[in-house]
Order: sequence, then structure tokens, then C-alpha cells
Amino acid sequence: MKVLKFGGTSVGSSKNINNVINILDNYTKKDKVICVVSAVGGITDKLLLAGKQAQNKDKIYIDTFNLIQDIHFNIVNELNLEKSTPIIAFIDEKLNALKSLLDGIFLINELSPKTSDKLVSYGEMLSSFIIAETMKNRGLSAESKNSQELIITNSNFTKAEVDYTITNKNIQAYFNTASQQITILPGFISKSKIGEQTTLGRGGSDFTAAIVAAALKVEQLEIWTDVSGMFTSNPKLVKQAYPIEKISYQEAMELSHFGAKVLFPPTVQPVLDLNIPIHIKNTLEPEAAGTVISNEETISTSPVKGISNIGNIALLTLQGSGMIGIPGFSKRLFETLSQEKINVILITQASSEHSICLGIDENDAELAKTAIDATFENEIALHKIDPIIVEKDLSIIALVGDNMKNHQGISGKMFSTLGKNNINIRAIAQGASEKNISAVILQNDVKKALNTLHEQFFESKTKQLNVFITGVGNVGEKLVEQIKQQRKYLKENLKINLRIAGLSNSRKMIFSEDGIDLTHWKEQLETGETATLEGFFENTKSLNLRNSIFVDVTANKDVAGLYEKYLRQSIGVVACNKIACSSDYENYKLLKRLSLKYNAPYLFETNVGAGLPIIDTLNNLIASGDKITSIHAVLSGSLNFVFNNFNDTTKFYDVVKQAAAEGYTEPDPRIDLSGVDVARKILILARESGVEMNLEDIDNTSFLSDLGVKSDSVDDFYQTLITDEAHYQALYASAKAKNCQLKYVAQFNNGKASVGLQEIPSDHPFYNLQGKDNIVMFYTQRYPEQPMIIKGAGAGAEVTASGLFADIIRIGND
Repeated sequence: MKVLKFGGTSVGSSKNINNVINILDNYTKKDKVICVVSAVGGITDKLLLAGKQAQNKDKIYIDTFNLIQDIHFNIVNELNLEKSTPIIAFIDEKLNALKSLLDGIFLINELSPKTSDKLVSYGEMLSSFIIAETMKNRGLSAESKNSQELIITNSNFTKAEVDYTITNKNIQAYFNTASQQITILPGFISKSKIGEQTTLGRGGSDFTAAIVAAALKVEQLEIWTDVSGMFTSNPKLVKQAYPIEKISYQEAMELSHFGAKVLFPPTVQPVLDLNIPIHIKNTLEPEAAGTVISNEETISTSPVKGISNIGNIALLTLQGSGMIGIPGFSKRLFETLSQEKINVILITQASSEHSICLGIDENDAELAKTAIDATFENEIALHKIDPIIVEKDLSIIALVGDNMKNHQGISGKMFSTLGKNNINIRAIAQGASEKNISAVILQNDVKKALNTLHEQFFESKTKQLNVFITGVGNVGEKLVEQIKQQRKYLKENLKINLRIAGLSNSRKMIFSEDGIDLTHWKEQLETGETATLEGFFENTKSLNLRNSIFVDVTANKDVAGLYEKYLRQSIGVVACNKIACSSDYENYKLLKRLSLKYNAPYLFETNVGAGLPIIDTLNNLIASGDKITSIHAVLSGSLNFVFNNFNDTTKFYDVVKQAAAEGYTEPDPRIDLSGVDVARKILILARESGVEMNLEDIDNTSFLSDLGVKSDSVDDFYQTLITDEAHYQALYASAKAKNCQLKYVAQFNNGKASVGLQEIPSDHPFYNLQGKDNIVMFYTQRYPEQPMIIKGAGAGAEVTASGLFADIIRIGND
């Protein structure tokens, strides 16, 4: 004999009821079946609502009743039962009785627990009858049996206690003689020894099924719901969560206690006592394997079986020096909470006995504080202890697994993983059995915490990166294309799951928690919300995704000014914008400190040399113990392009215009040609070498004409290039006469830096530097005569984008 239980969602529509009937029909080919059903999904809540409305003299209870009536008759019609007079008569009888009961509640203005039990019993009575009659209409051997005739309880209404001696005898006697293949039982409802209608409390339908399964000592209890078993985490919050094939009773109880709502532990105690396995199955996907809960030892590759959470937690802290070494404080505390019927979910106490922390339901927080402060009124007045401290908007997350006790470092891995994502832990609890490690965190951090921990313990070390890009012009667009092209490779080969979760240009911005569709991102961006820098930050912050990275592909001072905010939220920053790193030295150091403090990477390789690994090489030299003595470099791809193409047959204006058109200069070419851009770059290298320096400390010898230096706008500047063509031709002629090339050179030596146009002789490494190439020569204690040289393309959208992409990957590989 099989015992199956179907929940409210499983019988919540005619379509789902048909699924249930098909499942039961298949089972009857092998064995007799007992099917316990809940009320139609949502009906129990509606019955209680109607009762409350009637009690409060609110005539809207009639509307609620009409809705309940309509739901049932709609299902009856869709199941083609409307022409069966006996069926309609039975349903009418029950609904009329329900209406009379509600009218009575309205008249006497009272809803007692006894009346409440009678009220809610109509849900299961109606659903079980409808399902049984549908099966009989289809020629199946089925009957409904009123559970109230089998399950006998005391008169503790709304949560009655079962008399197992009488109940077991009733169940065994009935089913030993029942001839039908399928018996439909209403769950949740029961009857007292003196004939009063009672209910079994929360999870009552599961309880009914467990009582019957235990009484008949069946091989297995099946609980059918709307999910395919117990998952490694909440699939609504963790998309990578997957069903657990096998799990122990203890693990299932722990996960259920901490929010996994597939089971309510007390209700399945009858089958646990007899070691009867429980199989969780999905009515909507009956072919899915589901989860088997038993005492059978399971083999798992991970010591952690699941991650769960409970929301709406308040943390109570009782502390004070007067508690130390004084017995009885804990006893008085828990007695106080017990008297107020407040359930304690989590307990932790400092070994110094200076404080005790309790996790309770947030709805009980104010009552608990009032009661505890009253209990310890004298001690508080004498300053032996402090008034109870209440913290709200918290949640408990828990790692669960029988095998955690056999693996060292699980708690350390859990806490370090949370810490890396700036998830602060308010309290920690772990039992001596080591089957559960719990931590109290902010409610807003739950989704990030669950995903981060799931990634750590269940996802084959695949790391998810969530990227937010500001600036999708030339370079930004190339970056998006490169990410789209390489996503599959990164996931398969580097175990990096890279998603773009936010995009912004100067006008619009879009966000997607699940990642933006990179096939149509331009169209999406055009219809996005109005872009603001602060709005982009707030959206990135509120999404609160793990391993978030802000990518700045602008040259905007205001964007750079927001790096501090991002880092303080443990959001990494990748920037080709040089403004922050070349700003005031104290700001530069602050961003570095924040990066370390909040474990938020701050990478800016593209600040110098676009995609060339200049800063990374410099950092590696220093990390290995080397010391930079001097740096000689051509750091402007745009200026190198300009002077490689400028000669006595071209015009300086035309060459600069060409460089701008090909994307080699900043939007304002004065930044490049004035030497400010190169000065920023050598400043960054000097700072990364360990030298305290500001931009004004750099000797910048300008080659521009006086009119060019004083120009007020980009258009005015371009006009000066035409006016002062003779000035620039003279620079070229001087170099040509000496068989030299013009190169804009940056130097750092003995703690001082300079930038300026130089005439480079033919035997110098800079002489043959072509196109937009950059070159850097590091002289160090280990490379005193033959410098370490890095050379390559130092400008262009493709290489700059690839440099940004490399920084993102570097974070993923960390």
C-alpha cells in the first residue's frame, strides 16, 4: 500500500487535479493507494480571512465567501462534474453550511478557536470530495473517507494532539477491509474524543499522511508538492540551486527549520520514529527524481548538503558585567520568553558570560524587549546589565550537512567567503554535533550570501562576476563585444561566469539581475531609464550581487569621484579613467586603503599603456623585492602617432585631426598635446613605485604654441594649430637636421618626474617606435644597465578594451 500526500498547489486548479489523478492511476497498477489532499491552494487563508471579516462585523466577508464558492464551482465545471446532481448537491450543502457558519460569526461577533477549526475544515472536505468524485466519474476505483472518523485527538483546538492508540486502531481497521484501489483522505482535519471538529495545526496535511503511513507501516511516504524535492538552496533566490537526491532525516530537519518549506518537521515525526523514508516529488514534473529522506547513509562530494535561511529575524542582546559568574540569568531570560510564548530560533553566548544573543521572530521583538526589561528591572537600575538591545531587519543563514564534522575548515571557508563580499556577520551559532553552522546577517544581504556560499560549496568552483559598465562609446562598445565573444570560453576554461548586469551611456542606463542580453543591448539601452551617475551607483548597490565590478570607461571627473562609494560597498572598480589615480595623493592612497579594507579590487592597468601589462609588471617587480630606480617611457600612443605622421609634407592640424578621428586622442585633444595625459601616466607609475608625488610636482615642458596653450575651447585650439603651423614645422625641422625623431618622453629618476618633447637620436630605443606604440623601460636594482622593456600598441579602442577585460578576468582568477 502506498501513501501519497498532495499539497494545496498540487490541487489548486483543474489542470493540477488532472495531474494528480494521472499519477494515482499509474500507481494503482501496482498497489492500492491512500491519497491525502490539502484544501485547494489559498482556500484555507481565504476561509480564515472571511472568519476575521465576519468577526469584525465587516460585510465584505460575503464577497470572500462568494470568491471561495466561485473557485470551487469553476474547478467543478472544468472537470466536467457540473451535470452530476449528487455532486452539485453535496457541494451546495457544504457551501451553504459554510455560509451559515460565517453568518453566525458575524451575528455574535466572535470567532473562537473551536469555531475556527470548524470553519477551515471545509477546505479539505470540499477538495477531497471533488477529487474522489472526478476519479469515480472516470471509472477509477476510488472513494473519499472523512479523516475525522479515523484521527482522534484531544480538544486543543487549532493544534490538537493525536491519541495514537485509538487513531492507529481506526486506521488499521478501516484499511484492512477497504476494497477500493484509491482512498482520498482530507488532510489537516480531525475530531476530538467527544466528537468536536479539530485541526492538526501547521503542516496538518503532512501530519495526516505521516499518521496514516506510520499506522500502516508502509515502505515509504510520498509528499507531492510544487517543487522537485529539497534543493541545495532556495531556487527562487539561487538560480544554480539543484535538487538533493538523498538526504538524512537530521539534515532535512535542519534545512526545514531554517526556511526550507518543503517539510514542517514536527508533522512527519510519526514516520521518523519508524524510519519510514519520505520521498518528496513534484506534481508538475512527476518524472523528476525528487528527494528521498531517510536514515540511509549517503555519499556526497560536498560536506555541505544544503544552505537555507530564515528571514524577518530580530537579534536580542542581553549584556553587562553583572552577568559574569552569576548563575540564573539565562534561566530567567528563557523563562520570561517562554511565559510570553516567544520562540527562540538561535542562541549564542560569549564565553566570558558578558552577553547572550537570541534570534527571534521580528514580530515578537517589542513584546520580548518589554518583558525582558521588566524581568531585569532591578539589575538595569543598578547598572549591572544594560537594557535589552534589539536589532531588526536581519536573517539567519545556515550551512547544513551530516559530514561537516569530518571536514576541517568549513566554518572558516563560510566566513571568509562572506567577508570577501562585504557581508557582515552579527552572530554565529554552531551545535556540538557540527551538523549546522548558522550566522545572523542583514536581510538585504541574504540573496548575495546564499549565492556566494552556493558558488563556494556546490558549483565546481565556477566564479560569477557581475559587471556594471559606465561609458559605452567607442572603447565601451568594444569591451561589450569582447565579453560577448569570450563568455563561453571563460566559463568552460577559466570557470568564470561573466555577466553584464548594468550598462550606461550619458543618456540612458539599464540593469538586469540575471544579466543583460548582449545580442540586443543597444536597443535595450535606447529604451532604458534616464542615466545619472548617482542613479547608476544606487542601482548597482541595491542589486547587491556577489562579485560586483564597476567598470569606468569614461574620462569623467565626476565618475572618478564615485570610486570611494563603490569600494565602500565592496564593489570592485576597473578603470581606464586616469583622473582618480592621478588626483591628490591622499585620495589615491584612500582608494588603495578602501580596496584592501573592503576586499574590493581596484585595478587600473589601462591608465598607462592601454592594454600593455605595464602596471602589472611594475607591481610584480616590487612585490618580488626589486626597487625601481628610474623609468624612461613614451606613454602617449596618440602623441607618438602624431609625431610619426607629421613631417614637412603634412600639416600638424591635419595629423591631429586624423588622430582624433581614429580614436587615439581624448575627446579634448589638448589633454594629450598639452602633456597632461602623459604627466598623469608617469605620476601613476611613480606612485605605484612607492613615491609620494602630485601632478604639480612633475616638470611639464610644453611644445605647444603660446596661442595653443591659452586656447579656451577645442575649436579655438584647432584654429591655433592652423595659425601656428610654422611653429610646429620648426620643431620638425630642428629634429630632422640632427637626424633625430620627435618623441614625447616621460622620465622618472631619483624621485623626480618630467615630461616633454625630445629629439631622439637614431641609436636610442625610442627612435624606431612606430605608429601608436608605447614603450616603457624600467631600470631597477636587478636591471641596472639592461632595463626591462615593455613595448606595444598604447592606444586604440580594441587594445584599451582588452586591457579592461584583462583586469576583469584578473579579478575572476583571484
